[in-house]
Amino acid sequence: MTVNGSVPAKAGIKLRTGDEVVVTIRPAVPISLVPEAMALEVLFEDPHLIVLDKPAGLVVHPAPGHATGTLVHGLLAHVDDLAGIGGELRPGIVHRLDKETSGVMVVAKDEPTQQALSAAFKAKTDVLREYVAICAPAPSSARGTIRTLYDRHPVDRKRMSSKVDKGKPAITHWEVVERLALGAALVRCRLETGRTHQIRVHMADSGWPLVGDQVYGRRYTGELAELARTLGRQALHAARLELEHPITHAPLAFTTEPPADFIALLATLRTSR
Repeated sequence: MTVNGSVPAKAGIKLRTGDEVVVTIRPAVPISLVPEAMALEVLFEDPHLIVLDKPAGLVVHPAPGHATGTLVHGLLAHVDDLAGIGGELRPGIVHRLDKETSGVMVVAKDEPTQQALSAAFKAKTDVLREYVAICAPAPSSARGTIRTLYDRHPVDRKRMSSKVDKGKPAITHWEVVERLALGAALVRCRLETGRTHQIRVHMADSGWPLVGDQVYGRRYTGELAELARTLGRQALHAARLELEHPITHAPLAFTTEPPADFIALLATLRTSR
């Protein structure tokens, strides 16, 4: 960007009436889905679907800033004829986990399974999704349900908010599993709806942000601040997924333990008491 033909303008420059601003927009770089071999933690697989334990740090599908190296790229190398199922850039993806959230997710391998799984997730009661998280401070009560409207934050459009006047309904059921040191708690959350960042936003807006959440969290001090920096991500793990197989109708249930960084944080908060 230049102002009045000068050298590139600095951020925060103050404009005056009559200034000529020229902005050069770089051409968009097309995203192509090229299979990329990667190690996948497969929990279950048959001709119709695949269930994975996604590691923290892995983006699910291509997006601005993440044109390669996503779970979708790895799935294309692992599954034959996956391309084109459920959307050009999201083949087979029925639901997703945030980049820094680990845990169980299911992916469809054909169009009928994609449609059936999508319907099951929308039905709310047909799929059980449980997460474990570490929040600080801890809720004062033992359990509860958060029911709100849900939409983009009215000011920061990159964030979501449950403190809005209009939006879609969002419901999170939660319970305290264990109270920890430094005012933290291990909590279990069950999603009745699956909005973007729902658990992170519901917990933060209730006053119990997840430790390490760099978008919705709070600035801690002392030991808790150091623990959050060490973790480097939100302390959130998709621990359990239950659903009916959309083709065979067999009940499917999968449980995974949180990864090492989550377990290390939990151990520290147990021994610090």
